[in-house]
Amino acid sequence: MRIALFGQAPLAADVLDRLLADGHDLVAVYAPPDTGRPDALAERAEAVGVRLIRRRYFQKKSGEPIPAAIDEYRELNVELNVLASMTSFLPGAITDAPPHKSVCFHPSLLPRFRGGNAMQWQIILGERESGVTVFVPDEGVDTGPVVVQKGGVTIENTDTTGSLFFKKLYPLGVDAVVDAVALIANGSAPFAAQDESLATHQGLVDQALAAVRLDRGVEAISRVVRGCDPQPGAYITVRGEKVRLYDASVVEGDGDPGTIVSLDASGVGIAMAGGILLCGRVRGDAGKEPAQEWAARVGISVGEVVADG
Repeated sequence: MRIALFGQAPLAADVLDRLLADGHDLVAVYAPPDTGRPDALAERAEAVGVRLIRRRYFQKKSGEPIPAAIDEYRELNVELNVLASMTSFLPGAITDAPPHKSVCFHPSLLPRFRGGNAMQWQIILGERESGVTVFVPDEGVDTGPVVVQKGGVTIENTDTTGSLFFKKLYPLGVDAVVDAVALIANGSAPFAAQDESLATHQGLVDQALAAVRLDRGVEAISRVVRGCDPQPGAYITVRGEKVRLYDASVVEGDGDPGTIVSLDASGVGIAMAGGILLCGRVRGDAGKEPAQEWAARVGISVGEVVADG
């Protein structure tokens, strides 16, 4: 099939390689504009000689398509759009234009956890199983028919959003996208409607949600910290300054909530209701660093009390 690939980062680059290996005609790759930081998809497209189009916006704030973007796209004569790690909104004039429309990767088992921060919320809300979905986008948010779904991914109590994606959902997602394209190409795609009775939708994880509240139990706080790792970074307040927490785990112990009870090479241990939150790294005023180094640098010691974020 003649395919246009929209996306960014290594996942989309791997999808590109796999689709080419399967014999598809990649007529164009759409990647974000060059900001000075390398993008894996853009670099790979150039390396294999696929036409690279760098565009961030395809529609105006009003939702009206940008004419130049639509005209440019129509010239490609695409049969299927593939959206892999795509963060920009595409108008229906693009997603619905090809004979086979579009397929989009999503890092959850739809219809659960619709929205732009699906992985964060799965950890924050204590979901135990995850997976990936490839679906046909429509006018809703992650609401279109499902082409491929792969589950069976266990979310461990030490998983962060980063580890959940890169170690578990990323490779599964590449397989799912490639499988979906194959099903569409051979005419056997199921296009299964999502069960709206099971649907959930969560908003973006913002700074307010990333603020640690010490009156919560240690397990709930751990989920917030891990769900916000690496972005936006859950935070506490230390001496009036925000300190963001990473590499969190729960260990046995007790103490008054907010009290630093241990500080060594394994990290900083902060007493919470029900146990100790151990964080291996933090980010204060000098970027991410091992918690022990941060404590030595700013003069933090066992017995100091931190405050809510």
